[in-house]
Amino acid sequence: MTITAAADGSALGNPGPAGWAWYVNDDCWRAGGWPHGTNNQGELMAVLDLFRSTAHLPDEDLHILCDSQYVINSVTKWMPGWKRKGWRKADGKPVLNVDILKDIDRELAGRKYRFEWVKGHAGHELNEAADERARAVATAYQQGVAARSGPGFPNAEPAPGRRAVKEGRGEGGIPPLFEPEAPVEPETPVEPKTPASRFESGSPALFGDEPDLFSEPDLFSELGAGDLGDEAFAELPAGATPEKIVEALERELLRPDVRSDIGRTGQLLHPDFTEIGTAGRLWTRDAMMMSLEESPGGPVDLDVLSADRIGTDTVLLTYRSYSRAGSALRSSLWVLDGDQWRLRFHQGTPEA
Repeated sequence: MTITAAADGSALGNPGPAGWAWYVNDDCWRAGGWPHGTNNQGELMAVLDLFRSTAHLPDEDLHILCDSQYVINSVTKWMPGWKRKGWRKADGKPVLNVDILKDIDRELAGRKYRFEWVKGHAGHELNEAADERARAVATAYQQGVAARSGPGFPNAEPAPGRRAVKEGRGEGGIPPLFEPEAPVEPETPVEPKTPASRFESGSPALFGDEPDLFSEPDLFSELGAGDLGDEAFAELPAGATPEKIVEALERELLRPDVRSDIGRTGQLLHPDFTEIGTAGRLWTRDAMMMSLEESPGGPVDLDVLSADRIGTDTVLLTYRSYSRAGSALRSSLWVLDGDQWRLRFHQGTPEA
């Protein structure tokens, strides 16, 4: 059997908000992106994720439709020479996008594949579908809304168990946000697997051609207790202080049903959200939202240690969290983004 898929990338501004996508059919596609990247990075990332998503079918032929001569030439012509020269070009300069190219090179081992160039924006059904999804992710990053990642490939190895495209995920790990990681032995640092590690400002996104997909009311557009209408905020009195609002929002994020709802986490997390995990990895907003959607973890409770106003629009919340994995000391920096309080930075340390 041959798997035929289109892979495409998009960048608004190039560089700018960027997206990537591969597409087989409406039930089999995936997309992602970064807050700042190039079109070539998106094109390469789409190919890389396609190989990873089909790694459970190593004996199947992979037919990749691509409108980027750069990607096709990089993979089929130039990589062997770059590798011999230590990933440097003929002029001695470093190869661009080398991290993604190295990952693609690893994924090629033992695979049967061929590339076919197709003209972009010329009505090719699969190419147009991949382009639409990649561009939608880039547009969503630009607009600061949550992006759909797609259903993925049927029967693919679950994301926690494979070398995922999401930044910072360990082999089989649960994202550190709101779920303490068990103490681990020191390990050799792992080279980041995607260019997102170079664009750590984080942010999510999606379908520009279908604006109604993400036209839900803004979760925090009204901060009065009566307007929020959620049990997490039931005890907030009218005119609650920013410290109390932030505590209520943090408790909201600790609920598994909220963590698994990418639309709601997209509103809770600031477009530039980052987290330093207990294993020393940096998480971006896009990676965190997708990871929480797939692995929301169990219930978490908290005891607030302090809630300090460190500016007119900034509150630092420190607390002790409790879950089945144990307790941890955590700090969350919330900022007022327009009329919304959003989580800008989080860090946690498991207690001994």
